Amino acid sequence: MIKVKVSLRPIVNKINLPTVLKTTILPGDSIERLFIATQIGEIFYIGNGVIRTFLDIRPRIIKLGGSSGGYDERGLIGLAFHPEFYYNGLFYLHYSVAGTQGPGALPGSFESFKPNPCDSKTLNLKWINRETQYDHIDTVEEWILQSNGQPQKRRTLLNIRRPFLNHNGVNSLNFSPETGKLVLTTGDGGSGYDPFNLSQDDMEIAGKIIEIDVVRNSSIDNPPVVTRFNELPVPIQETLTVIAKGVRNISGISFQKFYNQYIKYVGNVGQDLVESIFSFVQYKPIPVTQLVQAFLMESEADQEGFINFGWRGWEGAFPTSFKRSCSANPTLDEKTIAYYNEAVKTLAGRLQPLTSYFHKDPRPDKFGGTALTGVQPYMGNGIPNLTGSVVFTDLARHEESRPPVRGVLAYTKVRADCKPNDFSVIETDYNFGSQSAYYVNLGTNMDQTKLYLGVYGSMKVTDFNQGTIFEIVP
Repeated sequence: MIKVKVSLRPIVNKINLPTVLKTTILPGDSIERLFIATQIGEIFYIGNGVIRTFLDIRPRIIKLGGSSGGYDERGLIGLAFHPEFYYNGLFYLHYSVAGTQGPGALPGSFESFKPNPCDSKTLNLKWINRETQYDHIDTVEEWILQSNGQPQKRRTLLNIRRPFLNHNGVNSLNFSPETGKLVLTTGDGGSGYDPFNLSQDDMEIAGKIIEIDVVRNSSIDNPPVVTRFNELPVPIQETLTVIAKGVRNISGISFQKFYNQYIKYVGNVGQDLVESIFSFVQYKPIPVTQLVQAFLMESEADQEGFINFGWRGWEGAFPTSFKRSCSANPTLDEKTIAYYNEAVKTLAGRLQPLTSYFHKDPRPDKFGGTALTGVQPYMGNGIPNLTGSVVFTDLARHEESRPPVRGVLAYTKVRADCKPNDFSVIETDYNFGSQSAYYVNLGTNMDQTKLYLGVYGSMKVTDFNQGTIFEIVP
């Protein structure tokens, strides 16, 4: 692949940790403005170089960073504007609700779980006592920008109880240009290695990509707090379809127009070995009512054409493994398959990644990754070598103990023969000095001709005002 060099042009700095970057046109306005949602609950927009507050829901957001030394994956994690936002003022939020802190589903640190292949109990854990053993509650809401310019909440679409603080997704709400439905991407519930195998269970809301028909009003304004589809009232079930399962943790879904179809891109964050980007065009969504029906009849819904990313048996193209350092030689490590049976079970039905990049990569022109944080198609002509490709970001280049930290930009392309492809690092010329620069997310404008990068100076949401938003320019 061609080496690409870009510049980063700062647009705004000293903001809190950004979770969503996207543009829209405000009702009565004539220009597209960049909107920035922050994890702690602010939404800003930028016009004529001035940053203005669109909405501040900080009091509605769970207290962040308390139980985890400042690191957190909860908060305001999704923002999407209705395709008719200019006319109807409707927009949607996904966030972790204030006052819902629970003890978590397993004792110990939120990401400390590791299966032991020699102990079958650890391979078949069940999430029990869900009403009390959970970490927090996430909500998906519909809001409206009123004619007086004030946003107001209209209704709640879903209330989801989550087992752990991590893997809630980020940039988790996007509208599908194909179906006009709101797409919610949920992570597997968190911890490590998906202890309860929620991502493969058809009844679990965790670990799925779900379409919500916002036109069909379920007339239930305050839905119950649930973890499983069969716990939802039927009128809400009828508004939902499932596109995919086997998700670990993802940075939203993006759509690239290709003739009269759309290529869908999804980046799945890895466990110990590899980060994966998937692409698909054809898919067969399954209505939640059908999934529930099959569950009640103790059968399985027809899954022909249904997308499965393979987690927890597969981490991208590899059977999920964990690493142990070799006692005789600390420079080497031993990799053990974590869930052999699940890897076999999901082998045939899972989707192969478009590209993968590794936490350790011996090739000279690659990098060791940490966590995938954004995937966006680029359809502009400003950076000609990137036109038609898909750009992605990694949180931090894995260079053993060499501060300061730097994130990574890279790109790949869908091949005509649909086979997996390699990727290439995009070089940037910006000098961050001695400051850490975690690449926390990637955004685009409405026609995908511009790319925006969110950079943060810390891994902790409790370190405030360390964010800069850049436009990626030639």
